[in-house]
Amino acid sequence: MLQHVKTIFFISSFCRPSLQITIGSTTTALSRLEINHFQNRLYTNRNKNNNDMMSDSTKNNATTANIIRQQKQLLRKQIRSRVRSVYPSPSSSSTSDNNNDIEKINAAKLKLTTQSNQVFHQLFQLPQYQSASSIGFFLSMPYGEIQTRDAIQRMVGQDGKTLYVPRVGLDFELCDMDLVRCDISSTTATTTFDASSSSSRLFYDNWPTNKWGIPEPPSSNTNIATPGDIDLLIVPGLAFDCNLHRLGQGKGYYDRFIAKMKNGETDADKKKLLLVGVCLDEQFLEEESIPVSDHDFIMDMVLTPSKKL
Repeated sequence: MLQHVKTIFFISSFCRPSLQITIGSTTTALSRLEINHFQNRLYTNRNKNNNDMMSDSTKNNATTANIIRQQKQLLRKQIRSRVRSVYPSPSSSSTSDNNNDIEKINAAKLKLTTQSNQVFHQLFQLPQYQSASSIGFFLSMPYGEIQTRDAIQRMVGQDGKTLYVPRVGLDFELCDMDLVRCDISSTTATTTFDASSSSSRLFYDNWPTNKWGIPEPPSSNTNIATPGDIDLLIVPGLAFDCNLHRLGQGKGYYDRFIAKMKNGETDADKKKLLLVGVCLDEQFLEEESIPVSDHDFIMDMVLTPSKKL
């Protein structure tokens, strides 16, 4: 049978703490050395329990993060397969003599251009776009994602927007990205918007390209965006959903960049940088939900060819 243990701390008239432990009807007085030993055991047990709880919490967080990572990887694989099936690479027709294959590629190009222009037509109608003086934008990959060339012609030629575009640089393992202000002069930019013209040259046509074939501002351009420079950020993504969640390519470029811009804002500027996601119909998830982590930013708005959320 367990006996009732009663522990009493008391202060003497000389302010020296003592300790009495009562077990049943027996009371034992402890010396100062014994008190210290007793207290140390209490603290050790308490810290061990706290450490165990923290360890369990860390393990649970790591497990959750790993599950989300695996879900994202699977979803990326599905979306990429879907996009490739609708918008095959033009290189696949370069060695093909099959007229049906060539016609399929050309039809996919036309569909991609049409969907892209439908998205940006919606963008141009937004009051937030019309009132913005500076736009964070992106230069699209040659195929397989929403195309931005016609939209850039409109932005710099007709609307006179200040444009910032991404620069990743040569070290892709850093997974870091800046947005650089485009140095647009009358000799390098198209000054009139002509969506039907494919021969018009734009300011970035002579820029170096990265490993994805995307032009990037040359290293001589040091006009890097800082918090408050960009009014409206147009964000590409592999997929978006009805909750305004975004699925990126998996490197975290945009999440890191947005974090830099948000962390440098003052309280008065918290609403300044508006995040607008853009995607093709095939990249928008009607029924599914994209899993998100703490570091993932939710969009303020998402535009597809047929939707504005």
